[in-house]
Amino acid sequence: MCQQCGTVFAKWVGQCSNCGTWNSLVEQVAENPADKKLTIEKAKTSGKKLDFVKLKTVVPSDAKARLGTSFRDLDTVLGGGILMGSVSLLAGQPGIGKSTLLMQICAAVASGYDVLYVSGEESAGQVKLRASRLGANSERLNFAASTSGNDIAKTIESGEFDLVIVDSIQTLAINEIASAPGTVSQVTNCGNLIIRAAKATDTAVVIVGHVTKEGTLAGPKVLEHLVDVVLNFEGDRYGGFKTVRAVKNRFGSTNEVAMFEMANEGLKEVENPSAALLSERTNTDGSVILATLNGNRPILVEIQALVNASNYGYPKRTASGFDLNRLNLLIAVLEKRTKLKLSDKDVFINVVGGMKLSDSAADLAVAIAIASASAGRKLGEEYVVFGEVGLGGEIRSAFRADQRIAEAKKLGFKHAIGPSTVKDKFVVPVKDLRETLIRFVK
Repeated sequence: MCQQCGTVFAKWVGQCSNCGTWNSLVEQVAENPADKKLTIEKAKTSGKKLDFVKLKTVVPSDAKARLGTSFRDLDTVLGGGILMGSVSLLAGQPGIGKSTLLMQICAAVASGYDVLYVSGEESAGQVKLRASRLGANSERLNFAASTSGNDIAKTIESGEFDLVIVDSIQTLAINEIASAPGTVSQVTNCGNLIIRAAKATDTAVVIVGHVTKEGTLAGPKVLEHLVDVVLNFEGDRYGGFKTVRAVKNRFGSTNEVAMFEMANEGLKEVENPSAALLSERTNTDGSVILATLNGNRPILVEIQALVNASNYGYPKRTASGFDLNRLNLLIAVLEKRTKLKLSDKDVFINVVGGMKLSDSAADLAVAIAIASASAGRKLGEEYVVFGEVGLGGEIRSAFRADQRIAEAKKLGFKHAIGPSTVKDKFVVPVKDLRETLIRFVK
């Protein structure tokens, strides 16, 4: 069975023909069709009428208590804190700081609630070292080492704990299934057991999940449907800012984001990311300040471009923190609409600080940075830039321009180069990419 999409094969193959994933097939015991039919027949007669209630008499979930994480922005991402009875799934690449973040959350919650940290990957001694470094020494913080989904679910059902951390779901297995930990059946059934126990006892549970090489959540997609909240922990594990965003949230918005940086004493919230990202900036050709949005949060980041003569017949395009396909599109627009010659040039783009941009309004800043680097001319220090570039070279509107402008004003910029649809004296309106380069790249 494929561990990514659940497709069943009669024999092992290297690549799943359904989802295209390599080395994802794991051998499992096949179910007898006769037994399956008998089970279905029994299920038809074993049901009973459901107990129901008037919907107007139900107490809303938000009326329940929420557990504060000690991180203001992370509480906002969660919709106000960890809701009692909720099940959250936290995913991130190895070494990015998932265990550090969860231990800091445990330290904050254990000041007033009973917390259990269950690890299937580390011993008590290893976890104790991290807890001592992070100051998690509360009497109400407990630890258990287990890889049994049955035992963990039974412990949650006891109702002794308000918050349970499970690190991680890929290490768990239940006794009734013969397959190895981390397989589709084990992950799905362990998740089901834990979620049922959490809902029955109103216990908040946070489950850690692994990610694939592509950065997506590993395991069956059904796990994401089962849980209430899916959090992605993103960023460069070797430095730069790290972000936590909600991909799914039944109790709040999915547009919020929390930003952290790693210090000796653990993760710290970044209060003013724009100032930190621009603190070491020098105004050279190819350097442009972009007013972007990370979730609902406006941030100013530096876009750097380097344009160099190519030594080979095929020029190189490289982007760090920006979509490479989008970069190739912008280079084509620059060549066609502004007559800038880039067919024999290597183009490199870097988003300073390890940020990854998915904002369409970054187009104009990237285009100006490439033109600036190619011509060896600078953009004035008083400008920030935002706006989407169309295939005709036109400058299109940007989402939440007012927030971008407010952030630029706060950091002392005098003007913004942006779409003509924005009616604000702070913005110098532009309609065409060619006109913009002639006017501002000097």
